[in-house]
Amino acid sequence: MSSSVNEFPEPDEKECLEVLQGLIKIKSYSKTDGELEATAYMAKLMKDVGLDADVKKFDEGKRQNALGIWRGTGGGKSLLFNGHVDTNPVTEGWTVDPWGGVVKDGMIYGIGVSNMKAGCAAYLCAVQTLFESGWKPKGDVVLTHVVGELQGGPGTVALIDQGYCNVDYFVNCEPSDLKAITMHAESHIFRIELTGVTRHMSKREDGTDAILAATDLIPRLDKLIFGNAKNDDVKACNRCHVGVVRAGLGREMADWRPPQVADFAVIRGAARFGPGQTSNDVETALEIECMETQRKFPQLKYEIFNERSDSMPSFEVSKQAHIVKRLNEAYEQVRPVEKQPTGALAPQCFYGSDAGHLYVKLGLEGIVCGPGGKYNTMPDERVEVVDYMDCIKMFIRLIMDICG
Repeated sequence: MSSSVNEFPEPDEKECLEVLQGLIKIKSYSKTDGELEATAYMAKLMKDVGLDADVKKFDEGKRQNALGIWRGTGGGKSLLFNGHVDTNPVTEGWTVDPWGGVVKDGMIYGIGVSNMKAGCAAYLCAVQTLFESGWKPKGDVVLTHVVGELQGGPGTVALIDQGYCNVDYFVNCEPSDLKAITMHAESHIFRIELTGVTRHMSKREDGTDAILAATDLIPRLDKLIFGNAKNDDVKACNRCHVGVVRAGLGREMADWRPPQVADFAVIRGAARFGPGQTSNDVETALEIECMETQRKFPQLKYEIFNERSDSMPSFEVSKQAHIVKRLNEAYEQVRPVEKQPTGALAPQCFYGSDAGHLYVKLGLEGIVCGPGGKYNTMPDERVEVVDYMDCIKMFIRLIMDICG
């Protein structure tokens, strides 16, 4: 990759796209051999650059991450980049090859290109550009390409437990459309069971319709804000969403007798809560709303269940933190006509990421920022090439600033 005559080396767009295309072409679904292939690919690329790189096994040797370290000369701060190579499954509606790495109309297409292979390739290409320019860091630059993020982050947790993430600062490169995300939520998956009283439709006034009770409850769940929010940013991370509703007769929810009042309904949903809040705050809010529905339907009974407790922790960093201000400056050097959007910004503040593990387990100061986002998790997933290249340029500047 070539260097420009100015202060910062310039990445080669063709080479950077080829790196990303190679990663897109690997079908790296979670817990498949594709994970092994993708991490081996990234480890080889890092070795080819000149980093101390290899795969790191975990889960009794069945899974692996790729780790690369550019050793500093001494006296500088260390910086870790974190991203995952596992992808969501391909859905219906694609018009291009999901594993083709197609580049057209200023976009690069592929499953996982936004979430988040473009981010993984961006920080590798930033390091490659700097390495080939002859620039040397004083502090270590650590590149992690992990698996399992879509299952709650066991890959990053394994690297933390193995002692590879002890650095001064980190950048998690989840797709943020290059915004600096200073806070994101934790997830709480819940199930609510409503039990009413059945009657024939001719006597429905004597029954308690579980469907009507559910339709009373759901709109209020949709508007929930949870207790113990320490500031407006935490409130901005609060959201409750009902994704599944089923109802019918009995716990089997029989549906072949529509003249009867449905006496059983199941609501399944997800809540997002911010730093300083807990699952107990979510459960308290759910309880209050169920009690309000019960007040309107006196014969109604309800039960609330926490369906999953292994989600990623929430994450936060001050907008005035060193890593945040340095990233803001790098952004404005690359895009001098605008300031970098920074904060607990939607929709990214509702995401989960491995930043939560780095923050909670190690207490690290970090930031979430990466290319892609607006075309994330949809058919023809894609990233704007200009965003990908600008991200590489930002990371070049950030590395030189933090580690130089």
